[in-house]
Amino acid sequence: MGTNFQYSKTLAMEGSILLILGLVPYVGWVLGIIGIILLLRGIKEFSNYYQDNEIYKNALTGVKYYIIALIAAAVAVTSIVVGVGTATDFAFKSNFVFTAGFAVGLAAFFAGLVVAFVFFILASTHLRKTFDELAQKSGEHSFATAGALLWWGSILTIIFGVGFILIFIVWIFAVIGFFTIRAPQQQPYAPQPYGNTQPPTQSSASAAQAQKYCSNCSAPIAPDGTYCSHCGKQVS
Repeated sequence: MGTNFQYSKTLAMEGSILLILGLVPYVGWVLGIIGIILLLRGIKEFSNYYQDNEIYKNALTGVKYYIIALIAAAVAVTSIVVGVGTATDFAFKSNFVFTAGFAVGLAAFFAGLVVAFVFFILASTHLRKTFDELAQKSGEHSFATAGALLWWGSILTIIFGVGFILIFIVWIFAVIGFFTIRAPQQQPYAPQPYGNTQPPTQSSASAAQAQKYCSNCSAPIAPDGTYCSHCGKQVS
């Protein structure tokens, strides 16, 4: 694990904060793009640290799906604007006439919304996996909460206010998680002394207690012996 844990944590936390600031008028979209880049870089470092490439892979796939969802939503908005323009002779006033261009624009609008919604759900699902994996690796429950809220928020984007409020709260929990995350504590190394340090077993202790010695020459004799094999004296 050569990756700097504090560096990963700082990148991801700063990226999450910038995503929250993405709601700032005029410059928010710039802050949001920078936030996504920093967040992905931080998650990449976490993926290296925990030696689990799925953490980064799911995050990257989620961002790609978000981009597709945004493109589909942009196409939908452009289509309905052009359709309304053809129906009003691009005067965008009350003299509305139903035209083939409006019908095509309306159909493209709904198709774009459906595609955007599907990819938005897919993106949220992959990011939820990233949050869940971070929660499992680090033990920070804020990530699991963020993942669950992100998924439910993406479902509830149909109800505009509720869904986007939940997604805003998601990144608050993400910031909390990245702020409080701690590196796993490594067990201190305790060097083992050379040689056999285990205490004698019961059998060896019993054998030592049963050992007899000659009272004349102190030579060891068998426990059941009556004469010393060394000096020949009778054991008392």
